[in-house]
Amino acid sequence: MAALSFHARSNSLPTRSHPLVSEIDEQVCRLRQSQAASTSSSSISRNLNGLQDVYDCVDQLLQLPTTQQALINDQQCFNALLDGSLRLLDLCNTAKDALSQMKESVSDLQSAIRRRQDGLQGETRRYLKSRKTVIKAIQKVLKAMISKKSTSSNNIETASMLKEAESAAVEVLECLLSFISQSTSKPTSWSLVSKLKRVAAVAGENEFSDVDAALKMNKSSEEVQVHLKNLQPCIQDFEEGVECLFRRLIKTRASILNIHHL
Repeated sequence: MAALSFHARSNSLPTRSHPLVSEIDEQVCRLRQSQAASTSSSSISRNLNGLQDVYDCVDQLLQLPTTQQALINDQQCFNALLDGSLRLLDLCNTAKDALSQMKESVSDLQSAIRRRQDGLQGETRRYLKSRKTVIKAIQKVLKAMISKKSTSSNNIETASMLKEAESAAVEVLECLLSFISQSTSKPTSWSLVSKLKRVAAVAGENEFSDVDAALKMNKSSEEVQVHLKNLQPCIQDFEEGVECLFRRLIKTRASILNIHHL
């Protein structure tokens, strides 16, 4: 990568009074309030949609000449944002892979139930094995996030707000992954501790674990089918939310990279 060019212009990012900064701040606060209130599948889907709005504003903020110039003059901040954008894309890809695998497993199990196959127990074992693989992969990612938590000593308020947006996105995606896996790995922030306690405490609000429990307790095919039908739209909503967010994050990363070439 070529060295960033430096110009004899102000090293100041836009102040916090800028409307975009204030809007991002308000949206991040709403997201965190929503996360504190509930971690049901519907609330996680809403928060994924809320992140899309946050990153629409982030991208607009990155188009401001004052923001661009300050990032050109502050390579440490620039690199931190670039690394953060990649971390978010990695989390999205982990979620996409997990959801795709679960969607396929749900479809296979439903087909076996509809056909009333004698080998239903075998399909059940395959489903639970797939769940185990997904959970293991997610737990590995969540544990790795502990050591990757980024901290910034940048005192410029707009730069701090960009990092706050990133932090909020990490929290929502971590919560999503924990919801999919019912992870018991060590949380990476106090807010995630709160989320996981709520996820564990409220029975019947996690469509993934409901299916797991029904299968492990040898519930009837009819009961399992009911839980699978509840899980399908949950997976669909998550997939759509993650895919839309992924596209926003790709655009944001492109905007950051474009600053390098100014």
